[in-house]
Amino acid sequence: MSVTNKALFAIERNLGCDLSLGEIARRCDVSRFHLAHAFGDATGMTVMEYVRRRRLTEAAYALAARAGDILDVALDAGYGSHEAFSRAFKTQFGKTPEDVRKAESITGLALTDAIRHLPQTSAPLSEPDFRNLGELLFVGLRERIFYGGTQTIPAQWQRFMTDHYDWIEDKTAAIPVGINTQDEMGEMAYVCAAEVSRFGAVPGGLTKLTLAPATYAVFAHDGHISALDQTYSTIWNDWFPASGKTPAEAPGFQRHNETFDTRTGNGGVTIWIPVQ
Repeated sequence: MSVTNKALFAIERNLGCDLSLGEIARRCDVSRFHLAHAFGDATGMTVMEYVRRRRLTEAAYALAARAGDILDVALDAGYGSHEAFSRAFKTQFGKTPEDVRKAESITGLALTDAIRHLPQTSAPLSEPDFRNLGELLFVGLRERIFYGGTQTIPAQWQRFMTDHYDWIEDKTAAIPVGINTQDEMGEMAYVCAAEVSRFGAVPGGLTKLTLAPATYAVFAHDGHISALDQTYSTIWNDWFPASGKTPAEAPGFQRHNETFDTRTGNGGVTIWIPVQ
């Protein structure tokens, strides 16, 4: 069973319990970092976003059926007060709990029903090379992204290369990279970055990023760039569990091949993921 399917089972089986990213990862026998990548690339949602949507969906069903009072429904959904529950409910559905309870209907609500099992649709994947790299220094344009929302990345690259790249000091000859970063809650950010030999003056709007020395598993993605998420999902959900390798909790990156064509998205990239 894939990491994501294990997580889906654990979430649905314990939806009424106190769930956290760390607890779900423990039940899947992987790190929070690993789970966040595997689940996000497979579903287009963070783990805790899925938990929140599922709890609010079950709450909507309960309200439409007029089960219990609203505070009881709020507590069952993991909220400590009527006010906090109502804010989250209105944000998710555009209607208040009172609206749904009065209408006795879920019509028009953007519900998230349980994903019982994701089919195993692995992308073609060759065994990676392993490379040891020393400390890497980057200057780049950082923007928050959402799983399933990578369609914004080409425009981010356009802004970086057009408005910022030429102003970065002490660039190396290396091809620019896209760096995936993640916070403790599994939220993602993407950095379009140029490698530099040292940190000089950083142009406004850009950020500095240091990657510590690491051993990287380097995967080839030879298809169109739009299919990159499928390759990532296969790496996190299938390759890591089968390989016995453990991902390091550090940013990975993609580097375009010299044959990559920015006009078409063809030409391939390599995916660099640090391993322990």
